[in-house]
Amino acid sequence: MLGLALLIGWSAIARAEPGGTDLFSPETVTATADFRLTAGDGEPSWTIGGFGKTRYGSDGPNLSVKPRFAEANIVWQPRLTWSLSGTVVGTVQGGKTLEPGLSEAYLSWKPLAGGNVRLSARAGLMWPPVSLEHGGGEWPVNESITPSAINSWIGEEVKVVGAEATASFTLGQHKIAVTGSIFDMNDTSGTLLAFRGWALHDRKAMVFRAQPLPPLNGFITNIQPRYSHPVIEIDGGYLKRPGYYAKLAWDPPIPIHVEYLHYDNNSDPMSVDEYMEWGWRTTFDNVGMIASLQPNTQLRIQGMSGGTVMGWVMGGRRIVDMRFRSGYAMLTQYFQRGSISARIETFRTRNSGSALTSIDDEDGWSAIIAARRTLGPKLTGLVELLHIESDKSARSRVGLAADQSTTQIQTSLRLRW
Repeated sequence: MLGLALLIGWSAIARAEPGGTDLFSPETVTATADFRLTAGDGEPSWTIGGFGKTRYGSDGPNLSVKPRFAEANIVWQPRLTWSLSGTVVGTVQGGKTLEPGLSEAYLSWKPLAGGNVRLSARAGLMWPPVSLEHGGGEWPVNESITPSAINSWIGEEVKVVGAEATASFTLGQHKIAVTGSIFDMNDTSGTLLAFRGWALHDRKAMVFRAQPLPPLNGFITNIQPRYSHPVIEIDGGYLKRPGYYAKLAWDPPIPIHVEYLHYDNNSDPMSVDEYMEWGWRTTFDNVGMIASLQPNTQLRIQGMSGGTVMGWVMGGRRIVDMRFRSGYAMLTQYFQRGSISARIETFRTRNSGSALTSIDDEDGWSAIIAARRTLGPKLTGLVELLHIESDKSARSRVGLAADQSTTQIQTSLRLRW
């Protein structure tokens, strides 16, 4: 992709530059792996084509307990010059089959600070800066195993190829950061959210990898395959209809960080490729806050509201016209070698299209308790209890009641070399 091509080109140039260059060393290459033991009930997971909200779901009406391979990553972060570096992440995700792929590939430019304004930039394959729960080269969830519904959706379906620039400056005791981006290759964003609804899991979108869709109604089955590629160009060629996002972050002279982001993929909802994957015009507004209540206590609050449309106008309405929203609050208590977190959230979708109607609406909530502990310099352990309640009438297509309840317990061992 764009970022990988730029990175290879810069690497060839940087080999001849003696100052600041570090292409391959223990500081530039990191390997990670995540192994799990899971126990859960409820409906089959969305990852095998169902409506289930969790990554693993259940094989039947009884509690399902299994060891799992969750994920492995190779993270290459070469330093090309003092101010230019790269990030390339190769990922293998576990599931019914192993799924290898390219997760991220981008260049980062961070010159030395000078004066009151600091500039930085990224270009390539990357996630927009939405999540308050992820961080690090391989984009892991930090204080739990499962991210919120908002950031699960970002991870599975909102990944872009583009360029992003940030200007950070101070106004008195206030710190301000303004970010803008032009991107493409995210034309199908909204497909999973419209047909399946919200979910809570840590699977990630990867280049050339498809995400499964649940059973569709009779009309949609004729115009949409049972899968969606999150990283794809559909509406006329790269940057023919570029999307954008803009972000404003504010740190006042009290221990609070506040941010707002607006996203618009600007996709043509009438565009469709030879495999019947459609463009989805998806926009959303995201607000977030991180507050330090005490030196070792942190509160995160994040909310999102948006909409997506797809297809031609039929009967005065688009085939799909869906509004969505979700929000959560998460409290984390930090200790010397770990943390304990609790999160509560709600989510909903509303459909007013001509082919996707109120039967595909959903309402739900979830609660989670998670603990993280550092077990050694290369090993971290996590355990979490997740409960989800949701109401979605479209489950009748697979013979399930609209109301479903799911409880999942996971333990995780994360290794890092």
